[in-house]
Amino acid sequence: MKALIGGRTIGEWEREQPLLKDIEAYREVMWLNPNYGKAAADLVSGEDTAEAEARLCRFAPYLAHVFPETAPAGGIIESPIYPAPELKHLLERAFSLTIPGTLMMKADSELPISGSIKARGGIYEVLKTAEQFAIRAGLLTEHDAYTCLADASFHRFFSRYSMAVGSTGNLGLSVGIVGAALGFQTTVHMSADASPWKKALLRQKGAKVKEYEADYSVAVTEGRRQAEQNPNCHFIDDENSKDLFAGYATAGHRLKKQLADAGLSVDKAHPLFVYLPCGVGGGPAGVAFGLKQAFGESVHVFFVEPTHAPCFLLGLMTGLHNHVSVRDFGLDNRTAADGLAVARPSAFAGKAAGHLISGCMTIAEDRLFQFLKALKDTENHWVEPSAAAGIYGPLMLLSDRCGKAYLRQHHLEGTLASATHLFWATGGGMVPQKNREAEYALASRLHVSD
Repeated sequence: MKALIGGRTIGEWEREQPLLKDIEAYREVMWLNPNYGKAAADLVSGEDTAEAEARLCRFAPYLAHVFPETAPAGGIIESPIYPAPELKHLLERAFSLTIPGTLMMKADSELPISGSIKARGGIYEVLKTAEQFAIRAGLLTEHDAYTCLADASFHRFFSRYSMAVGSTGNLGLSVGIVGAALGFQTTVHMSADASPWKKALLRQKGAKVKEYEADYSVAVTEGRRQAEQNPNCHFIDDENSKDLFAGYATAGHRLKKQLADAGLSVDKAHPLFVYLPCGVGGGPAGVAFGLKQAFGESVHVFFVEPTHAPCFLLGLMTGLHNHVSVRDFGLDNRTAADGLAVARPSAFAGKAAGHLISGCMTIAEDRLFQFLKALKDTENHWVEPSAAAGIYGPLMLLSDRCGKAYLRQHHLEGTLASATHLFWATGGGMVPQKNREAEYALASRLHVSD
């Protein structure tokens, strides 16, 4: 007898959720969230986001001093937005589809220090932890100039403590680079999906890397277990961290200012559609929370996952969150999008922001590379395969029957000409050039098609 999933057989789930058969067959799908807009658990607040923003401002002088790439922005870790008109034209031609409105790219691939969306949350939690340790020891107050944290005395102080994280790659880079720079004994537990170059870079930066033959969930579980044995170790839990979430959420009001500076309005007559690649869900859920704080009902957020690893979709669809795995439904969790190679979603993210997400989409492996190449060819931006997933967003929204239904249900059809479609390019800034060229060469053997 096959194991039950949340007390039900696969057949029972398939009868309740017919879309599951397409998901099990690795077909691209779009799913609308029936809980969108409903009340949810009060796990995080706007005050948490405001606190995160204030703390990042306190640390800005330190970051500008230690990481010169942040100096032009005064130590603030933020990424630019770019218009993508040529990419839009290519997609319209390739898919025989008109994309009304403006297509924009949020280039978290260019976030300083670690080159991915994980810089928002991962670096923030490292900084918060360092601040707490230093204040508790009487070495720092919130009114001090935080450049003092770069002194050798603080490096020696932080070396008494450990920092650990489980990661498929990008969160590990963010935590490992900044944790080691501060002086923490930093360990990154890496899954089998993590790229070798990310492991090598972490070791170069002074972090310890523990490798696992298993997937992300095992790396996190083992990292958490080992950290619990050390009272001086802080474990950054990608599956259940309010601090990571708050760091990600600071993106909302920052994006609001960026769009306004670019002359792009966001209101009922000018909707904003945002497409976020999704792995365990913490990063995109935190961003979604921040976006809803900034734009309210005028923003519509969709998550995009690989067809081989749609864990967040399954978590929301079944309501089981972290109690369901993609393997329960026969999926293999194997994808070139290493940051999205997650079999089981974050319960915290699903419960804190599941009601803010309009829906989820899945994307086939080939398309990740097709869109990576298309972005480079048209707008000259490099991203890693996982970061290209969001490019599929407007195409699915405008062509899939569920997307068309969503536009009708929310009375958006008449506003599309004045809409902004923004795909969140979540990483790729630190990918070695030889890896970029290999990914481009693979993409060159494929063709963007509908």
